[in-house]
Formats: sequence, structure tokens, C-alpha cells
Amino acid sequence: MTRDSSAPVLVDAEADVLPSAAGTAARRALLAHPALLLAGIVLASLNMRAALASVSPLVSELARTYGLSSAASSLVTSVPVLFLGLGALVAPWLGRRFGAERVLLAALLLLGAGILVRILPSAAALYAGGVLVGTAIALLNVLMPGLIKRDFPDRAASMTSVYTGAMIAGATVVAASSVPLERALGGWRASLGVWSLLAVVAALAWLPQVIVARGRTGHEVRAARAPAARPVNVWRSALAWQVTLFMGLQSLWTYVLIAWMPTIFTDHGMSRSAAGVVFAFNNLLQVVGAFAVPLLAGRMRGQRPLIVLVTSLVAAGYAGLIAAPVAGAWLWSALLGVGQGGAVGLALTLIVLRTGDAVTAARLSGMAQTVGYLLAAAGPLAAGALHQASGSWTLPLAVVLGVCATALGVGLLAARNRTV
Repeated sequence: MTRDSSAPVLVDAEADVLPSAAGTAARRALLAHPALLLAGIVLASLNMRAALASVSPLVSELARTYGLSSAASSLVTSVPVLFLGLGALVAPWLGRRFGAERVLLAALLLLGAGILVRILPSAAALYAGGVLVGTAIALLNVLMPGLIKRDFPDRAASMTSVYTGAMIAGATVVAASSVPLERALGGWRASLGVWSLLAVVAALAWLPQVIVARGRTGHEVRAARAPAARPVNVWRSALAWQVTLFMGLQSLWTYVLIAWMPTIFTDHGMSRSAAGVVFAFNNLLQVVGAFAVPLLAGRMRGQRPLIVLVTSLVAAGYAGLIAAPVAGAWLWSALLGVGQGGAVGLALTLIVLRTGDAVTAARLSGMAQTVGYLLAAAGPLAAGALHQASGSWTLPLAVVLGVCATALGVGLLAARNRTV
């Protein structure tokens, strides 16, 4: 008996015979059902910030455990963000070589491993785990827009809102749970380590897509251009650089907050528990922006009004943190939350809207997230260093206001109705 070598070998437990080609095709069709793909995307997206958000409310405990300075503490969040950029360099090649489905599965398993390494009793392990976590999230970040462009070409903006919303929802739950879990489970290590289970669940949910992808060829390009089309060199495109810079600058202001928002509040007299709740509220409202802004962007020929909206909200929130950090904490967190969520959703949507096919989307995603996250990695470290040098949070927050102004300028260029 012969069979298609690309099909998985499945054995009937009762008849002990290989299934027919029709049976194999039926199983493939079931595994390829859009509901399973959507579930895989949502569960993978839940992990894309959770491992980062889980650390922020616990930074002061980590610093006490290992005797870290402000600058060294900032590396706990800067190291993963740095490897978000470095990992993004290889993500497009890995997607082409092994297929997006396989690489996404491997990324989820690597993420779970990185979370566990991070809780080993060593400061070096804390940073080494951050390297693995950042690399894993980079692969997820870069490959997801291209996969959505490929599998949902007519609903790319709405699907972007789904996955960015899920990404931020995961961060919200984790940020709210970190300190309570630390108390319930007896320490910060258990509080951080429990989130490896979320990565394992997402990996299991992604397995059907890997099975469906077996035997396919041309993983990144199989639903993209006509054969005669020449590859687009995104690195030579001015529009691609504008999208990239907006991605990087909005990432910078976001990761400064991920790293330091709870600490800013506690340094001004707020309790750690209250700071964690306000931080979780900030993440919760990011879901609003992440869902709404991509949907609006997909209905507009140009997205300039949305650029103005999200950058203005973020700038107002940062100005509030300078003027009255504790008295207006809930208001500033709300403004920042909607602005942050809207900005990341808009940045990811621009990658999809400014490209004409899945291949170019994946390449622009790799470029934007490589350069963008390398730029963003400087944010938490620079903010921590400026805080340590000046003795207050006024100077680092004022610098971020300058970042907002720059993001407004490049964002207005990136939001024009053009394609790379």
C-alpha cells in the first residue's frame, strides 16, 4: 500500500490499518477549521506580553533579592526588549525556512522554557531567561502579521484588532495577578513561573496548525505574489522606515511604562498592591485602544487622525505623571492605557495596510520590529539611568514627552495612503 509522504501517519486503533486518503483529507480539513486557527492565534497572542508584564510589579522585590541598582533593575525588562529586536532579525528567515506554523510552536515552547530559567536562584539566570523570553516573543511578534495577512486577507485589520487585544488582555491579567500570586504562592519565583503554563497551553492549541502545514512548501510565500513579481526591498523604502520608526517610538514609551510605572507610583508613596492594581487598570484600558483603533484604521484611506489621537493621549498621560503622579494616577493610567493600546494596534495595522501581500508584510514586520525593539530597548535602561542620576522621575518622563512629539511627526508620514 502506498500513501502520500506528506500526510501524517494515523492508525485506526480497531482496524490497525492506514486511513484512506479521503480520511486523511477530512482530518486535515477539521484541523484547518478557522475556529481552531483563531483559537491558536488568540492563545499565542495572550503570551506576547504576559512574560514581560509579570515582572514589572515585582521589580522592587527582584532588586532586594539580588541587591540590584536602578540601572541593573532596568535591565530585567530591557534585556527581553533588546532580544525582541535581535530575534526579529532572524524571524523572517526562520519563517521561510521552516514555516510560520512550526516556528510559532517552537517560540511558544521556548517562551515557557525562558520563564522557568528566569526563576532559577541566580541573577545571571534572571537575565538569561530574559534573553530566551525576548527571543521567543520576537518570533511571535514578527510572524503573526504575515500569517494574518496570508490567512485572513480580507479581514486583516479586524484580525489585527483581535490579536493585539488578546495580547494586551494577557498582560492585563498577569499584571493584576503578579503581587497576589506572590503572596498566595509564597514568593516572586512562583508568581513568575506559573505563567509558563500559559505558554504550554498555547503550544498545544497551535499543534493542529503544524499538522496541517506538514508537507507544504514555500511556507511564507504560498499565498502571496504572482511568480513574476520581484521581491520588495523594504530596507530601501522611505515609507517602510516611517512605519518602522513609529513602531519603535511607540514601543519605547510603552516599555518605559512596563518597566517603571509601578515603581514611579511606589516612589511617590503608593503601596505596591495599589500600584499593581493601577498598572493592571492601565493594561485593561489598552485593550480598548487595541481593539478599536485597528478597526477604525481599516475603514480609513489614511490614518493620520488616529496618529494624532494616540500620541496626544500618551503625551497627556506622561505629562500627568510629572505633575501629579499619585493624585491623578487613575486618570493618567486611563489616558496612557487607551493611547498605548491604540498606538501598538495602529503600528501593527500599518504594517498590514502599507503592504500589498503577505511576503512584504512579513518582511516589513521583521524590519519594523528589529529596528523598533532595538530602539525601544534603550527606553527602560535610559529612564532608570536618568532617574538614578537626577534623583527623580521628572527628567526621564520629560524625555519621553519628546519621544511622543517625534512619533507624531513620523507617524503622520507613515499614515499616508500608500504601499511599500
